[in-house]
Amino acid sequence: MNSEPSVLLVDDDENMGATLVRGLAKLGLTTSVVTSGNEALTLLEGEHRYDAVVTDIQMKGLDGIALCERIAETNPELPVIVVTGFGSLEVAIRAIRAGAYDFITKPFELDALHMALVRAIQHKALREEVRRLRAEVHTASPSDDIVGRSPAMQRIYDLIARVADAEVSVLVTGETGSGKELVARALHRQSRRVARPFVALNCSAVPESLLESELFGHQKGAFTDARGARKGLFSQAHGGTLFLDEIGDLPLALQPKLLRALQERVIRPVGADVEVPIDVRVVAATHRDLEQMVEDRTFREDLYYRLNVVSIDVPPLRARGNDVLALAQHYLALASKRSQKDVHGIRPEAAERLLAYPWPGNVRELVNSIERAVALTRHDELTVEDLPPKVRDHQRRTVVVVPDQPDELVHMDEIERRYLEKVMEVVRGNKTQAAHVLGWDRKRLYRKLEKYGFLPEGSHRHSDPDHRS
Repeated sequence: MNSEPSVLLVDDDENMGATLVRGLAKLGLTTSVVTSGNEALTLLEGEHRYDAVVTDIQMKGLDGIALCERIAETNPELPVIVVTGFGSLEVAIRAIRAGAYDFITKPFELDALHMALVRAIQHKALREEVRRLRAEVHTASPSDDIVGRSPAMQRIYDLIARVADAEVSVLVTGETGSGKELVARALHRQSRRVARPFVALNCSAVPESLLESELFGHQKGAFTDARGARKGLFSQAHGGTLFLDEIGDLPLALQPKLLRALQERVIRPVGADVEVPIDVRVVAATHRDLEQMVEDRTFREDLYYRLNVVSIDVPPLRARGNDVLALAQHYLALASKRSQKDVHGIRPEAAERLLAYPWPGNVRELVNSIERAVALTRHDELTVEDLPPKVRDHQRRTVVVVPDQPDELVHMDEIERRYLEKVMEVVRGNKTQAAHVLGWDRKRLYRKLEKYGFLPEGSHRHSDPDHRS
């Protein structure tokens, strides 16, 4: 099967057809040519799969308008581009109403036709992807399972399967809203502990004065408001999994007590005289750079290594490709069911905007956007107008590292500086992630950050524990 896009050209001018076939072949498009609409229909009924059709309007027998109508009836997913004479806007509008995807006027440059075909083929691919995802969602029961088939997520699935039954602590890292708790829940569901509780705590959401009692429990009278004994989350999660979200916000004074619980597998409730044994698997998560916090002495090194026996780094949504559409379709099904609205799909134009937007808030922002769109839409498919303004109006930004003009070329150090700046922007200052992306160790990263003015001079000497003067 040919991997190049396949185009069917319909034109009764054989010389023009042969010229376009040669030109499009040089641009990576495999093109077949026929000289009548009826021949085109015969080919389209065969086994060969075409990605787009280009047809002239004026032809003997079945003309271009009639051909558009027939294709729209029998193969509505196949985009048709019609070629009209100069100034024939009225004819072009008739073709669009007949089902054509786009039109191009004579005389035209080959590049103009090529660009129209690229857009049409991408449009068709998006329609097919949206339809596939819609069918996939309808055949699966909506749940909180992780959604996505990108290579980045396949690696996550593999790692979850390998460590789910290992009785070790797991540290899940990633940006806010990227789905770290879903990874923790997946680890629990695939483990031997699945029949026991999954208990979650956001360490940043509980006041420091109450956090110890929340984790370890307390005895009656342990403090002013302790009118009765209370089990902590470690005891509530006995036999199961305790998920500690935003572990980077755990107060430094409480870290030794968590470390002892993990090492000795015992806890001491506040106000108690004896320790209580526990059987809990701990999964922690953070969007912070814990290695940097260890170097800054705001997070204990021994606790970091106790939590980070296995690390799972959840990629940001912008790095997951078409997972954006899979997630959008998944949450669309959930939102439409909750709101009791018959919204079952996403139009290709809206899908394009979803793919173009960088999703700084990750999956959480996408969920919010889809729920809003379902609430506002008046159609059975989401349109561009249903999307939040910042999504539908987003313009993709491109940083040009190497310009086209010779007199604008820059020194290699400047290229490295610009790329380093962009990487630090994308990972939001997380030096561990930046070093991983760049393929550098942390010492080299600090030297480069200092060299290009992103850190005060000499700062890496203080933050590098292995540095020797």
